[in-house]
Parts: sequence; structure tokens; C-alpha cells
Amino acid sequence: MNYDSHTGVIWGIHNDRFSLDLVEGGFISIGWDELGDLTAIGSDRQKLKELLSATFPEAKPGAIPVWAGVLARFIGEMAVGDIVISPNRADRTLNFGVIESDFYVDANAEVHRNRRKVKWTNVGVPRNGFSQSALFEIGSAITLFQVKRHADEFRAFLETGKSPGPGVIDETGLMLIEDEPNAARVDSYSRDFVIGILRYMDAYRFEHFVAGLLRAMGYRASATVASGDGGVDVIASRDPLALEPPIIKAQCKRTINTIGAPDVQKLAGALATGGVELGLFVTLGAYSNDALHIERTRHDLRLINGEQLVDLIFENYEALDSEWKRLLPLRRVYAIDHDAGNS
Repeated sequence: MNYDSHTGVIWGIHNDRFSLDLVEGGFISIGWDELGDLTAIGSDRQKLKELLSATFPEAKPGAIPVWAGVLARFIGEMAVGDIVISPNRADRTLNFGVIESDFYVDANAEVHRNRRKVKWTNVGVPRNGFSQSALFEIGSAITLFQVKRHADEFRAFLETGKSPGPGVIDETGLMLIEDEPNAARVDSYSRDFVIGILRYMDAYRFEHFVAGLLRAMGYRASATVASGDGGVDVIASRDPLALEPPIIKAQCKRTINTIGAPDVQKLAGALATGGVELGLFVTLGAYSNDALHIERTRHDLRLINGEQLVDLIFENYEALDSEWKRLLPLRRVYAIDHDAGNS
């Protein structure tokens, strides 16, 4: 796709639950399936508000116009040729695509039937290549929004393949931080920081970090020898001598790419039967649907993606060894939580 002459609007859309399906299926989607087929109503905001109020009578009044705005933008304001950015929360990457169809309703879909076709052109792009203020903008709490302040930055990336560089906070970004240091932005910034540090670790050091995290969680854990480990990077157990089952065999991948079924199957095949050994796969990225299917069919296997790994780090940070705390200097803080008022 050549973006050199592209002048379309850039949109950001959040759809964490279906991020992998969006890419594989070539579409973007939003919810509100309870409203039925919206084709006849179109982008008429007043009619959308009336329908939303009737369908969700317990919704807070302030939510109705916001929801109507999202629906109106998705149905009528987005256009074929516009760029769409879809952050993938699971692996902290960005997916870029071009809208290829008008709004349509997929009656065969179980959920999120309101859709548009998209040609994904850049998938799994690391977030840390963009300015922090640009990441703040696409971290909007709204499901669908127009990217305005940093449209040129994202457009330049699509045209040249180059981004400003990690950790850049420009003047606009500083103003955004000062104006609204809310919980979502603090959380997003911290997660980006943690993934960025772990991603550029030496592979063997990352294995030692995972072992350290397991120790912080109450396990006796150690990394295996750097070579000849048969795909198993960490051994852990509740037993101090690691003799009593179950023994956890962990494989660690510091990639942000999607882990497929073959890698997961390799670990699963190395486990002894009868619950004696349990498999743990840890990655900074995400897993394919086929890989997740293997996990669902086995009781002795657990897959940890990048988002879940950061959750575990935050939950067990105080118990980490000082070595890892120096690597990841974090502090618990309180920040404005706008979502709390919408619950």
C-alpha cells in the first residue's frame, strides 16, 4: 500500500477482545448488538440516542450521547480509504490498516456484528517507536475517535516505515500529561515502559527474570542451562528441592510477535503425563487462535501473554529481588480514574 498521496482521516479504534480476530478476518467492529440492524437508522445521532435510551434505560444520561457519537462516526463518518489504528492490548503493539468498505452488519457473527472491511498493512508494530504523546492520543478511553494531534507522525511512519524513536515526549505530550494525568495514561505508560525494558533484554537474562518473578510468586524457580535445555527455559516447583510434583516447565520468548501452535505444541509434547509436570509459556506478545485452542484442550498448560505478564509483575513487584527492581523502577501511585464514574 502506497500512502504517499493518502489524505484520508486517521481513526483509532479499541477492541481488545477481538484484536486477533480483526486482523485475521480483515475487519474492524463495534458492539451494541442489542440495538439490532442499524442500517436503516444510519448516522442520525438523534435517532441513535433515542434507540440507545430505549434499549439501555439504566445507562447514565452522559453515556448515551457518547455512545451515539461512536456509532455515528462508525456508520457514517468513516470513509473508504481512511486509515485505522487498532492498538492490541495483549502484546502492546499497533495494527495499521485502510478501510475498504462502507458500514455493514454481519448477521452471521456471534458478537460485534457492526463492521467495516479493512486491509491490514502493518501488523504488530512496536509502540515504543512512537512519541509518548502520540501513544497517549491513541490511548483514548473512547471506543472510536479521530486521531488529530499526531496524525502527521503516524502518516509519516506509514509512508517511510520510520518513527520518531522510543521514549520521546514532545511539547504537546507534556501538555497532555499536565492537563490530564489520569489512571489510564499512567497505566499505559508504565506498561509500555516494562515491555520496552524486557523486550531488549538478552534472551537468557529474560529467562532469569521469569524465574525471579516465579520466586516472587512463591515458587522455587531457576533458569536452565543456556544450551541443551530442550526448549525448557525455567524449572519451578512449590517443593524446595523440585522433586515433588507437579514440576513446572516454562518456556520464555521475549518476542512481541504472535506465538503459533507449533511452538506451544513443542512445549506440551515435552511434558510428562498424569499431572506430574505442568507447562508454562511466557511471551511479551500474543498467541494465535490455534495456540490458544491447545491451551483450552489441556489442563496442564498455561499461556501467559505480554499483558498478563505485566499484570503479574505489578501484582508481585514488592516481592521481586532488588536486581529486578533496579531494572524496573516502579512506584505505586494514585491517579484520576475517569472510568470509575462510568461503572
